[in-house]
Amino acid sequence: MIVRSKAPLRIGLAGGGSDVSPYSDIYGGIILNATINLYAYCTIEETDDDFVTIESYDDECFECYPLSRKLEIDGKASLLKGCYNRVMRDYSIPLKSCKITTYNDAPAGSGLGTSSTMVVAILKAFVEWHSLPLGDYEIARLAYEIERKDLNLSGGKQDQYAAAFGGFNYMEFLNDDMVIINPLKVKRWIVDEMESSIVLYFTGRSRSSAAIIDEQRKNISSGNTMSIEAMHRIKQSAVDMKLAVLKGDMQALARIIGQGWEDKKKMAGAITNPVIEEAFAVAIDAGALAGKVSGAGGGGFIMFIVEPTKKKAVIDALGKLDGFTLHFNFTDGGAHGWKIYETDRIETLKH
Repeated sequence: MIVRSKAPLRIGLAGGGSDVSPYSDIYGGIILNATINLYAYCTIEETDDDFVTIESYDDECFECYPLSRKLEIDGKASLLKGCYNRVMRDYSIPLKSCKITTYNDAPAGSGLGTSSTMVVAILKAFVEWHSLPLGDYEIARLAYEIERKDLNLSGGKQDQYAAAFGGFNYMEFLNDDMVIINPLKVKRWIVDEMESSIVLYFTGRSRSSAAIIDEQRKNISSGNTMSIEAMHRIKQSAVDMKLAVLKGDMQALARIIGQGWEDKKKMAGAITNPVIEEAFAVAIDAGALAGKVSGAGGGGFIMFIVEPTKKKAVIDALGKLDGFTLHFNFTDGGAHGWKIYETDRIETLKH
């Protein structure tokens, strides 16, 4: 039997960073994000060779490990191994040799939530394989615990929930890791207008979010007034963005995006750099209204808001830089998995 799963990546519209402890524990966080048609994929194939075989294309890890209920976390395919170990520890799953293959549509460090989305995709595959009693909230919470607690990786909570639920979501983050997801029903014409008004530009430079997030956490923990007040404004921007999106007010959306980026840059020193600033200068000069770096900052994708008639001009201008623009569409569904049976018969029919 073969099990496959996929989970959507996301773009953050407002509130990014307010889901990171200790800010979310002390003040509460609010984020508005939406999933797009780029995915993390996982395939689990049952085998008979007494090994756990890993093919993680993002980590360039292609290894076989003796069949065991726990795989060593050694810096290779840590997300995949973390999922395997946690599922084997918490659930009464029969020990079964298998091959696990994973890959992402976007590069690691893109700012689209690739790591957390991959964890959700892997967990969804295990849920499908063994019919585990986990819904969207449980999968997202487990993915968060694997990354932040089991593997001790820095980051927030929004990506796991975006990948599990899909669509436009207004998220509330409270203390004790409590999360409330409020799906938004956005009219089709507004979704179309947003897709027509957004340019996604990859800077050509991936980045590790850990150092930026750690600096942000340090600033909050130490009571840095400028950083805390900036994060308060970022959180409020998610409240304002919700109204702008539901009304289809693109001028307000651009204004919120622009102010949010100015506030975000006050959270940590490495959030922007000359490559990012050059891309902003080129896009604004070509007619973009505002922009923000997706994710923690420092590289990855930049989301520019443009008047649709100026979109081609902005894309052409950015095309002269070292990065590239990426077409996308918003999606409704979250992570899902499926099973494939009778593989021998399928192979016979192919021949």
